[in-house]
Amino acid sequence: MGVIELSGNPPIAVTLRRSSRARRISLRLSGVDGRVTLTLPPRVPEREGMAFLREKESWLRGHLENRGEPVRIGLGAMVPIAGEPREIRPGSGRSVVLETGALLVPGPEERIAARSLGYLKTLARERLAAASDRYAAVLGKGYTRITLRDTRSRWGSCSSQGALSYSWRLILAPPEVLDYVAAHEVAHLAHMNHSRAYWDTLTQIHGDWRAPRRWLRENGGELHRYRFQD
Repeated sequence: MGVIELSGNPPIAVTLRRSSRARRISLRLSGVDGRVTLTLPPRVPEREGMAFLREKESWLRGHLENRGEPVRIGLGAMVPIAGEPREIRPGSGRSVVLETGALLVPGPEERIAARSLGYLKTLARERLAAASDRYAAVLGKGYTRITLRDTRSRWGSCSSQGALSYSWRLILAPPEVLDYVAAHEVAHLAHMNHSRAYWDTLTQIHGDWRAPRRWLRENGGELHRYRFQD
């Protein structure tokens, strides 16, 4: 793995990696930190990778320009919660309080980000557990546990042992998007694949899933703009 530079205004740093599992050249722009990665199969010369990079330069620069700036969480910052923008404001007492248009966070300013993050993770767990319970009951299958992570490449997963894992950032998305991801993973309790039977099961327990799935594809990267830790 190394770093190459795509010249231009401005130049773009590109991480170059080789993968024994890659069957073709691929280019990825991280929705989390804007990192650009060019992946090559083992025997593809680097010059072919550079040629591919040049072919995709307009696409790459367009997406980089459209990326929103990172949002550092602190007093006055705006963050979506359940899809609704909220301003982080000073709170009183000991508890974080969610209000229309605001998240009230008590305590010293240097603890605002950490306390906000703790509250959001707790809220995410509550709502994801409720949604998972609801869809599991419809499906007639149980899961073993729920884990929250801050994953870059997927919003949820289901293991063969029935363990569900979700990104806590789903609490930032509209409720119907969080519900869809819960249903998507619960449906894997019946089918550990994406076969026709799987999609039929997902439709059976959730209904039409295309709109929230489309929202995630088009807007999911924005949920990673919010930085609670350095």
